[in-house]
Amino acid sequence: MKLKNRFQRKEKKYLLDTKQYLFLKEEFLKHMTLDQYGRHTIMSLYYDDQDFTLIRRSIKKPKYKEKFRVRSYGLAHEESVVYLEIKKKVKGVVYKRRVGIPYNKWATFNQHPRKVQVKKEEQQVKKEVDYLVERMHLFPQVLISYDREAYFGKIDSDFRVTFDHNIRFRTEDLVLDKGSEGKLVAPNIPVLMEVKALGAYPLWFCELLSRGNIYPGSFSKYAYVYEHHLLNEKIKEEQFYAS
Repeated sequence: MKLKNRFQRKEKKYLLDTKQYLFLKEEFLKHMTLDQYGRHTIMSLYYDDQDFTLIRRSIKKPKYKEKFRVRSYGLAHEESVVYLEIKKKVKGVVYKRRVGIPYNKWATFNQHPRKVQVKKEEQQVKKEVDYLVERMHLFPQVLISYDREAYFGKIDSDFRVTFDHNIRFRTEDLVLDKGSEGKLVAPNIPVLMEVKALGAYPLWFCELLSRGNIYPGSFSKYAYVYEHHLLNEKIKEEQFYAS
């Protein structure tokens, strides 16, 4: 399936145990198709300012929030494409706008965003990215990686479900070409399921959720990393310099 660079949709997350995941996966084959990538690794560099303003705002659950990340599908190399993504959420609806650049231009982007040129039809999105990065003084803060299975509906291809395994992070070696290793974000969550739909869920999927006793949960990868891993270290560092 072709990657979309602009879209809006509703997204819900479900925290699954292994039994629930296996139950859903078995039933999915009747209604869903695994996308062309199969099980693959996604690596996302989350950008923020020195005070982690973007994620602290997001945690307060405002009606409007945004994040910026650079995403690679698999390990990046010089000529591979990475995606500069602005992800916004307004009253429960997710809007994503992104533009691809060669990985060998990524270092230049970090220093001088406007020097990296894109195709004419992508220039508006690139201007939005440049403005956000420069206005907020954003830079890479966390690398989050996971192994994903993505399914789309056989009847409605806009109905998508993803399963994320082994969600991990690191705060050093913040590049996309040196492996996806890191510390597990939440060892108590075997699988994170995300459901992405433009409208109502198909009836068969609602019935599956009911049979599996599966209910929506709140989970943001970057927010969880910040609250459960980075915040304590930040507090300790501030206390050390204050003493």
